[in-house]
Amino acid sequence: MADALTAEILRNALRVAAEEASIVVVRSAYSTFIVEGADAAAAILDARGRLVAHSLSTALIQCASLRSALPFVRRAYPEMRPGDVFVLNDVYQGGIHANDLLVFRPVFVGGEPAYFTGTLIHVADLSGLSAGGMASDATDVYLEGLQLPPVRIATADGPVDDLVRVLAANSRTPGKLVGDLRALIAGANVAARRLEEIIAGSTPSGLAAGIEDYLADTERRMREGLAAIPAGTHRGEYALDDGHTVRVAVVSDGAGALTVDFDGTDEQVPLPVNAGFSQTHGGVMYAVRCFVDPALPMNEGCFAPVEVRTPRGTLVHCTPPFPGGGRFGTVAAAEEAILSAITGALEHGGVAASGILQAFSLSGARRPWLHMSFDLGGSGAREDHDGADATGALFGGGRNIIPQAEPIEARLPVRVEEVSLIPGSGGEGRHRGGRGTRTVILMLEDARVDTRGDRLLCPPPGAAGGGPGRAGGYYRRRADGTLEPLGTKATRQPLAAGEALVVETSGGGGYGRPQ
Repeated sequence: MADALTAEILRNALRVAAEEASIVVVRSAYSTFIVEGADAAAAILDARGRLVAHSLSTALIQCASLRSALPFVRRAYPEMRPGDVFVLNDVYQGGIHANDLLVFRPVFVGGEPAYFTGTLIHVADLSGLSAGGMASDATDVYLEGLQLPPVRIATADGPVDDLVRVLAANSRTPGKLVGDLRALIAGANVAARRLEEIIAGSTPSGLAAGIEDYLADTERRMREGLAAIPAGTHRGEYALDDGHTVRVAVVSDGAGALTVDFDGTDEQVPLPVNAGFSQTHGGVMYAVRCFVDPALPMNEGCFAPVEVRTPRGTLVHCTPPFPGGGRFGTVAAAEEAILSAITGALEHGGVAASGILQAFSLSGARRPWLHMSFDLGGSGAREDHDGADATGALFGGGRNIIPQAEPIEARLPVRVEEVSLIPGSGGEGRHRGGRGTRTVILMLEDARVDTRGDRLLCPPPGAAGGGPGRAGGYYRRRADGTLEPLGTKATRQPLAAGEALVVETSGGGGYGRPQ
């Protein structure tokens, strides 16, 4: 009992250290999306790159990115000093895309890095064709934004000013970018100090042993859950709006180990629909965790029983110079393919396809300002339940990081006229799909809009005889009320003062034939 209590206290101490880092980032950041949406990730990892703990706001894709990128940092900097802080955004080295900055700080034990604190947010703007990194017409990674391999951004003496100036010079909103970067560094520093206090209180060997114990316990419970998946090879696939298809084989040994193999997935394309390998890995973990105890803590013990194979040069593992910024459609397709593969092997269960994240950005046409956001579609219905409204199969984890209307209006020259559910948008069935949403944002001065969505041309299909969800879309509402469709992946489209952006998300598919 004493050992179990000690382990629980230790686990929560590490989680709280990561949570404090996340709070510091949110409170210190300059971007509206971060400050008002609390979209900040923080984690603690060991020197091997294993995920030890993370903040509540950290999404699965961010966990996967932090643990995937750290080995590349270690490789680039075999010699590190106390106080060093490193940053990268390279999608080919575990990153997400240009605007998501990953920051790491080593924590030393016995003169060697034993642990790392990590923070991650989507910064305001870092070059590229479109403000905020939303270039849906980018044909290579360089058009998506400034590329950062692992570089030292700070030392014990403070930020590396030369590099900070270079980053600021490559941003349309340099003040916000530098503010966001300093917030990331501050969060990593705070978590490092808390971790040093935990090490001092537990002793280095005590902390190491405690971490090994609870990672092993999580892995044991993860394997118990996965053992319910019948042994054999189970296949699934899902197509994007443009017809490119993600295919997967889920191989279960029947004893709690899975191999998730994307062999047969279509080749990468010169459009920002590809995903980096870390993002696909995060999507795999999201889908797989749907079949195990939801109370399981998310740490390396969850990753250990699942081998992920992502063939290089495909939609799920892009290689230079192919872009990867629009990864979420492909990752969500990977999730749907896995859900289909596993549920097809079970006697009961199953879920229809979901509407997913629909991203957009608004930026000033005459002066620099930027608003980045997204809305969520309806979830697919299940065998025994209606789909959830406005939550979508989001590989980020389903939490609400959409800023409220009032702070947006206070900070930016826009007015949010409507945020509502769309009646009847969920697919019909014995259980209906979740409803999508409608958001209307009026421009108070001239602006530009960039859009990035999927499951709009091919709406989420139903399952077991259920109907598809209603397709969403992006629209320009003229001053006279006329609605004009915008492309599902439009770039730098003008919106004059008095016009509005209308974002409608797709409803989820229904399950079972209507009664």
